[in-house]
Amino acid sequence: MKNRIDVITLGCSKNLVDSELLMRQLVANGYTVEHDPSDPVGDIAVINTCGFIGDAKEESINMILEFAEAKKANKLKKLFVMGCLTERYMNELQVEIPEVDKFYGKFAWKNLISDLGKSYYKDLEFDRSLSTPPHYAYVKISEGCDRTCSYCSIPIMTGKYKSRPMDEIEEEVRRLVKQGVREFQFIAQDLTYYGLDRYKQMKLPELVERIADIKGVDWIRLHYAYPAHFPTDLLRVIRERENVCNYLDIALQHISDNMLQKMRRNITKQQTIDLIARFREEVPGIHLRTTMMVGHPGETEQDFEELLEFVKQTRFERLGAFPYSHEDDTYCDKNYTDDIPADVKQERMNILMDVQESIALETNELKIGKTMKVIIDREDADYYIGRTEFDSPEVDGEVLIEKQTQLKTGEFYNVKILSALPFDLIGKVAESQ
Repeated sequence: MKNRIDVITLGCSKNLVDSELLMRQLVANGYTVEHDPSDPVGDIAVINTCGFIGDAKEESINMILEFAEAKKANKLKKLFVMGCLTERYMNELQVEIPEVDKFYGKFAWKNLISDLGKSYYKDLEFDRSLSTPPHYAYVKISEGCDRTCSYCSIPIMTGKYKSRPMDEIEEEVRRLVKQGVREFQFIAQDLTYYGLDRYKQMKLPELVERIADIKGVDWIRLHYAYPAHFPTDLLRVIRERENVCNYLDIALQHISDNMLQKMRRNITKQQTIDLIARFREEVPGIHLRTTMMVGHPGETEQDFEELLEFVKQTRFERLGAFPYSHEDDTYCDKNYTDDIPADVKQERMNILMDVQESIALETNELKIGKTMKVIIDREDADYYIGRTEFDSPEVDGEVLIEKQTQLKTGEFYNVKILSALPFDLIGKVAESQ
């Protein structure tokens, strides 16, 4: 289709925000833009890549190769590639995949617009063509990361931590509210570091309060906190502000002191346990999402058993796990050998997730009979599908609501929970409504 651009986003929600910013500029320049189309048919394609771990890099390269073949077959006129993978492996990719018209680094995508012979509209710099349902959006509050975790390649790709100005974030949220957005997912590689570079203080609690004060902001949810030097005033904000969800996504990665030290996490087992206790004491009912890594170099059976016992005792409401991936130029790459066999990593992950599935089911069963505030995301043949304040889009469970009355997408309803599955709830709209 002439004048159509297909934009494909791989990786995390931070990448998604970049794609949405680009798409808005393309629309302003007269293009028709489709995001992640099931059948790409545009003259031009833009692939926004991920380069975090091996599987993500492989997915990105396969996607580029698929579109390169389409271009060779004259099904595509122009192919552009941007994002984390190209930020890191630009030179190699240019040699290996010459069918790509141009590669752009993670922060250089604005050049793509001028290379198309079009203009970058400064007055639209905070505007986005949302790829999410229109009632929620991701808000990226910073770029980069100053942490030095042993396994992580993200600082290599994204550079030093760079907080966005508070006024700029506030302006973006106000614009999104005018578009009809009601729910805001705060995202960053490390939310809790916010402000240290720009204001010389941890400013996340103040930022959250400022955004919570904006009329029309119904929910704020916080993703990717870091446990070391956690700004505890944030707990007061979560507790006091009704529109800040009782939810915190904080990646802990491990619990044994041996592994925390090897991973360079700057926190001990006891400090972690004390921090979680404080979360639950200061914010009753908070739902914690965390991520654990298995198979990091040097992880012994004893370390893994310690992690397993910690998960059983702590009973995280939400938990994901992934096997260690040995990444170029990281501290691990320079100092450790990837010494845990792949099948052992996978087995440990499976055991951990089996334990978590039981915990998740028991956590959900406690909600049976309760009436919960739910936002409706979509409708399928059998149910309306929504989420509680404890559920982030894409990564957490959903609430399946019986079709007894007509519900509107993007609206809130009180829903009585009738039954529970490990990751989803089933309910009906409360009769009092």
